[in-house]
Amino acid sequence: MSASVPVSARPTGLVNGFLFLATVLTTTATGALHVHADGRIAPIADGLPFSVPLLAILLCHEFGHYFAARRHGVPASLPYFVPLPPWFGFLGTMGAVIRMPESPADRRKLFDIAVAGPLAGLVVAIPVLIYGLSKSPVLPMSPLALQEGNSLLYLGLKYLQTGRWLPDGVYDVQLHPTAFAGWAGLLLTMLNLLPFGQLDGGHAMVARFGNTYPGLSVRLHKLMLVFAVGAFAFTYVVTSRAIAAGGMPTDGQGTPLLSPGELALSAGMFWVLWFAVVRLLRRLGGGVEHPPVESVPLGRVRKAVFVLVSLLFVSIFMPIPVRVSVGPPVVGPGPASAKVLGSQASPPPTSPKP
Repeated sequence: MSASVPVSARPTGLVNGFLFLATVLTTTATGALHVHADGRIAPIADGLPFSVPLLAILLCHEFGHYFAARRHGVPASLPYFVPLPPWFGFLGTMGAVIRMPESPADRRKLFDIAVAGPLAGLVVAIPVLIYGLSKSPVLPMSPLALQEGNSLLYLGLKYLQTGRWLPDGVYDVQLHPTAFAGWAGLLLTMLNLLPFGQLDGGHAMVARFGNTYPGLSVRLHKLMLVFAVGAFAFTYVVTSRAIAAGGMPTDGQGTPLLSPGELALSAGMFWVLWFAVVRLLRRLGGGVEHPPVESVPLGRVRKAVFVLVSLLFVSIFMPIPVRVSVGPPVVGPGPASAKVLGSQASPPPTSPKP
């Protein structure tokens, strides 16, 4: 992500290095928490199969912006990583940002800087995800687990790996840490390409359509609240049916541990939070949706790249980026963990590659 905020006159790189090392620590600790079922971090090195590919994706994304800016003679800082304590986020980071004194008025320069990051990040994220999926088994779905969002690209890669459209209501891929890092790379790229404000997608849209776009961007920003309502409603209906079929453990008195409303809230709040993030970025930018640009349009090659980036955005867009899952319906009497539809006598019909 690139941001048009003041740059120190004498950048030393010390802050950048400290934040990067802190993010190495928080992402590795987060990866270790995902690996260890008992909620412990040690040994923290178990989180490296998650943190190393995730940081490689983020580094390529940010240096894509950085080198594109340097190529055009636009001042830009080294990346500032944003670490998150492992208990406050499921990735251990909010990504990274480069700082520029101002957004380029030249639409060609603005476009190149905006799209270089997402394209560079995807060049790493997609192979990482493919490799990680080859290490990910197909298992019955588990209640109260993190349910990662599906996109067209992610759905297709899972099908190519397993021969099945997953999740299918009973089974899903249990992500290897490296696959989770690849999926996270798609998620962060999608968020950066949202066509709002001064996100990468907002920069690209203004570069393509000029100064008439920011007015539309302000209205499109409210779509995130529509996404939040849609995610809530869809998840509420799906989880209500699954809980009624016995897909959620109970408290011993027959009451599910989480209600459909609580599960639906986990899906809808993601878009509410990102709505607030975009509002905050606009405020930090002086309340301006996007600085004005010159009238010279993009050339044919850049317009073709714009179409490519738009198609990539559609392919990685996740309507429900993350939610808490429920298990598959039980068959017959007994607790939800005793009998699962389709798993009484055999493993999943299609197993991933070893």
